[in-house]
Amino acid sequence: MSPAGNKKDNRVTTGSSGPSDSAGLGQESWASLLTPRLAQFAAVARHEHITRAAHELGVPQSTLSRAMARLEEDLHISLLARHGRAVSLTPAGRAFARAVERALGEVERAAEVVRTDADPATGKVAFGFLHTMGPETVPALIREFRSDHPGIRFSLVQSYGEDMMERMREGELDLCLTSPIPDAPDLVTRRLALQRLRLVVPADHRLAGRRRVRLAEAAEEAFVTLEPGYGLRKLTEKLCAQAGFTPRVAFEGEEAETLRGLVAAGLGVALLPPPTVPRPGVQELSVTAPAAVREIGVAWMAGHPDTQPVAAFKAFLLSRRDRVLAGSSEAPHGPAATDVGA
Repeated sequence: MSPAGNKKDNRVTTGSSGPSDSAGLGQESWASLLTPRLAQFAAVARHEHITRAAHELGVPQSTLSRAMARLEEDLHISLLARHGRAVSLTPAGRAFARAVERALGEVERAAEVVRTDADPATGKVAFGFLHTMGPETVPALIREFRSDHPGIRFSLVQSYGEDMMERMREGELDLCLTSPIPDAPDLVTRRLALQRLRLVVPADHRLAGRRRVRLAEAAEEAFVTLEPGYGLRKLTEKLCAQAGFTPRVAFEGEEAETLRGLVAAGLGVALLPPPTVPRPGVQELSVTAPAAVREIGVAWMAGHPDTQPVAAFKAFLLSRRDRVLAGSSEAPHGPAATDVGA
């Protein structure tokens, strides 16, 4: 092995038996090969002394010496110039040490993040929910939950059902409130509530003087709906089919209140959940046939262990079955909520 200052090639040779086993490694294999020895090399680089580094790490000096020799062998480069038990870094060793310190720092920060997020008292819950749950339902739920868990933090995502399922599969969400309740083998779901939908019509509409209506009476109307992919869009199409017609969609949007505004402007009618506050310019009619209700449920990934904050919030939501929408006229009376999924 070439000492520091030697003008010869400072790559490590591996003897007459042939190249090291690492010679044919692909780029993606280096991390798994080198990672176990990086902290050891960082300690040696800091102390520039094998014995002191071994003492810090709590390993025998001979074990550490062999690990450094194998590291150099794998890299085909001299990182250390040896002077008895003392060492000094070669130029390659100094460059490698800087990179190793940065990498280990990132690992430390990542470990701190995940430990902090899992802390029982101050951890984080990544929670997704439908746009229609945002103005009132979710804030009320979180306020009640935090009365007993004041330090737990939330990362909140408003989206539609299919997107939230993908975010859970990718590890971006811990759980979500969604509708319709998905049926997938990799998910666990529980029904929490039923919510009535109303036919929303302009204030000067021919049906505006009614309190109740059969959906078939709106068969000739233009509908404003959420975009394809949203659960409420699918439910609107399903209910209209049950009423014997295909809705003629005039406008599509992403927010229920935007759709109400379009209805108020006389641009169509819509099937929507009740508003947080009454909207001027529209009338909201109960639908008697077919039964215009949607199931709201909570979903999470099957087989994934929960952190304590996630487990606590999940238990809280399940304890609120049939009371998630309490305090409004949204929840119809009916049989007790049942589990969906496994």
